[in-house]
Order: sequence, then C-alpha cells, then structure tokens
Amino acid sequence: MINIGKYIEIAINWLTENFSPFFDALNTGIGGFIDGFQHILFGIPFYIIILLLVVLAWFKSGKGVSVFTLLGLLLIYFMGYWKETMDTLALVLSSTCIALIIGIPLGIWAGNSDRADKMLRPVLDFMQTMPAFVYLIPAVLFFGLGSVPGAFATVIFAMPPVVRLTSLGIRQVPEDIVEATRSFGSTTSQLLLKVQLPLALPTILTGVNQTIMLSLSMVVIAAMIAAGGLGEIVLKGITQMEIGLGFEGGIAVVILAIILDRITQGMAQTKNGKKDKK
Repeated sequence: MINIGKYIEIAINWLTENFSPFFDALNTGIGGFIDGFQHILFGIPFYIIILLLVVLAWFKSGKGVSVFTLLGLLLIYFMGYWKETMDTLALVLSSTCIALIIGIPLGIWAGNSDRADKMLRPVLDFMQTMPAFVYLIPAVLFFGLGSVPGAFATVIFAMPPVVRLTSLGIRQVPEDIVEATRSFGSTTSQLLLKVQLPLALPTILTGVNQTIMLSLSMVVIAAMIAAGGLGEIVLKGITQMEIGLGFEGGIAVVILAIILDRITQGMAQTKNGKKDKK
C-alpha cells in the first residue's frame, strides 16, 4: 500500500519547522493587509457604504440591481449582521487582491508561452478539484487559527479562474493585430500593455468575477478555522442546531454574493461594449 498522505504530512511538517520565520512574516503581512480593509470598512458609516454600493450598482448593472443592493444591505443591517458582513467583505477583498496580484501575471505568462501553459495547467487542475476543506489543514499548520489562514486557503482555492481566463484572453487576441503591432516596432511590454491587455480585459474581468465568487464561498468554509464573518454565523447555526440563525447568515451571504456578482459582471459587460440598456 502506498501511503502518500504520510509523505505529504512529513513535507508540511518540514516546511513548518524550517520556514517558520517566513510564515511568521507572511502572517504579519497578510494580517496587516486584512486589517487595513477592515479599518476602512468599519471607519466608514454603514449608510455611506450602502450609498456607494448602490451608486456603483446603478452605473454598472442598472436600476434593478441598485434597488436590490439597497434593500439587501438594509436587510443585513437591520438583522444585526453588519459587522460580520464587513468582516467577510474585508476577507473577500483582501483574498481577491492577493489572488489577482499572483494570478494575472501567471495568466499573462501562460498566455504568451505554450510551455508555461503546459506547466501550469495540471497545477491549476489540482487547485480547482481538491476539496476546499483540505486547504484548511496546511493553512492552520502554517499560520494557526484566524483570518490569515482563511485568506491563505481562499487564495489557493480562488486563484485558478483568473489565471485561466487571463491566459485565454491573451490567446484570443487576433494574431494579425499582434503581428501588425510588432511590425510597427513595438516592444514586448508595449504589445502587452497597449494591445493584449486592453483587448483581453473583458475576459480577465470575467476571471475576476469568478475569483470573487470562489473567495466568498471559501470564506464561509474558513469559519471552521476561526476566520470569522458571516461564515461563523452559519457555522454556529449548524453546530447549535439553530435553523433560523443559520438561514439568516445564509441569506446575508447570498445577498452579498449577488451584489458582488452583478457589479463585477456589469464591469465586464461595460468593457466588452455589451451592456444592456436598462
């Protein structure tokens, strides 16, 4: 019998013992990043945040979504889950930012190199198909309990879509445009920044949308390792068999997910020139 799990456990323990200063520094950095988002969100009055999101929803997705955003966020506030919602939003935004900082350059690399694409594809397949709960184990061993291991697990789980769709967007840029740009003497960086990325932006924004959605789903699961937020409400409802509490937390998650999804979809459609007239 081949005991693969034993060797994986040995490898993770070795990393934990020999790279603890690195993980401590990473813990401090990611923790500060999350705290920064939390300070911003908690420093702004709830009605200002609601107004900003309603205006953003109006311009990006139309009247219907803006009305839903207003009513949904007011419902969350009057249910008493505003703090938990802002904790979840801070974790989602920080995890998404880290995933994009890592994922978009990888997607550009894979889009411009067949060798890189072949190297990254099995890694991305592994990251997407591995059960989400498994990522919590090394996250806890590396960082302990709290929001940082939650963000670590979320980044791994949510990053593949933006890598794949960035690569797809780069590869979908018409070859004749690329050749024409090169024939006029453009450098590689000019080709990337002025031609490939602008033309691939709608596809990249679709990847951003998928990353945000996966981040939100993983943040709820991360409540199992004390990441906090709305996931903690849902988890408490499950463990204490409080059906109403669990449903209230679930409703708040659904409202937040729909708002983020519609706004980011609206951004992608606007860039693509296909925004519906409302």
